[in-house]
Amino acid sequence: MRYKGQARLDKKTKNLVKRLHPGDIAIIDHEDIDRVTAETLVDTRVEVVVNASKSISGRYSNLGPLILTKAGIQLLDDVGKDIFTQVKEEDILTIHNNAVIKEHTVIARGTLLSTADVELLMEQAKTNMGKELEKFAQNTLEFISKEKEFLEGVDVPETRTNLKHRHALIVSRGYDYKEDLRTLRAYIQEFRPVLIGVDGGADALLETGYKPHIIIGDMDSVSEKCLKNGAELIVHAYPDGKAPGLDRLKKSGFDPLVFRSPGTSEDIAMLLAYEKGAELIVAVGSHANMVEFLDKGRKGMASTFLVRLRVGPILVDAKGVNKLYRSTVKPSYFLVILMAALLTLLIMVQVSPMARNILRLLVLKLRLVLKI
Repeated sequence: MRYKGQARLDKKTKNLVKRLHPGDIAIIDHEDIDRVTAETLVDTRVEVVVNASKSISGRYSNLGPLILTKAGIQLLDDVGKDIFTQVKEEDILTIHNNAVIKEHTVIARGTLLSTADVELLMEQAKTNMGKELEKFAQNTLEFISKEKEFLEGVDVPETRTNLKHRHALIVSRGYDYKEDLRTLRAYIQEFRPVLIGVDGGADALLETGYKPHIIIGDMDSVSEKCLKNGAELIVHAYPDGKAPGLDRLKKSGFDPLVFRSPGTSEDIAMLLAYEKGAELIVAVGSHANMVEFLDKGRKGMASTFLVRLRVGPILVDAKGVNKLYRSTVKPSYFLVILMAALLTLLIMVQVSPMARNILRLLVLKLRLVLKI
């Protein structure tokens, strides 16, 4: 394989995808590429992904590398972190076999992974799943005691958005979020739920044609366009008081609310809706199993487990709805409707002299136009 293109690089893939263009060479530092990241990279239509780390380390069978290679993207793996000192944004690079070449000099080498290579690595990783599951369960139990305030109550900020007796649709950029949003279009139109975007989930709503009422999270992956769209902004602060997204919003002239709580931003979005009296919570793109949490880099799911225990009676998880139900209309349905319409027309012509006269006039006009 030989490919020449312009380099774009960032150690945070979610920041990089905002700058990628079709044909670029994406340089990332992402151990165990997750499914959502891979799908986002595919959407940018890059030709080559160069990873400083191992795209599949063997801890668990992550899907990201397989999605990339099946989409025809060349994946050069484990080239080393020095590439970030060797390459600058927009440098022209050549990828030849396992080497990265800049100005006729090899600056890094890695392993070019094919789909078959990735499938073999995934199969090997499956043997480690038992050990990983045990560690995940231990971490979950260990942190439950530290995050038990989810069951004892949290200090929920006062919002101007009224959620009482309303449905709340909470959107995160997780598995199948695009398909689930499309499937829920009729539900959104009928019930008019409060739309809550969790970080990049707010942009997902905007891209689908909806305006979020509330944006909640670290605010590191929300676009400026989305922030300026009039939604109520709530920054997630951690138990130690740190709120990574607060400075960004204040510098942009916003005055957000602060929600101090452990757990994920997705968790506190559910808590907010529950504590503010929502009648039903519909979660899109939520994370609810071990592989999804490992994809997110979390070693346990204590907070999510506790939140779901608390809000469970009113929580509907929309993940996979598009797989269970697809709104399709069979051609035979159109035929039946057409026959019913023709039958109705024939009956009207038979029983109504006026209808017959109108039909004759239409036939005469059609003959004149067609000159028959």
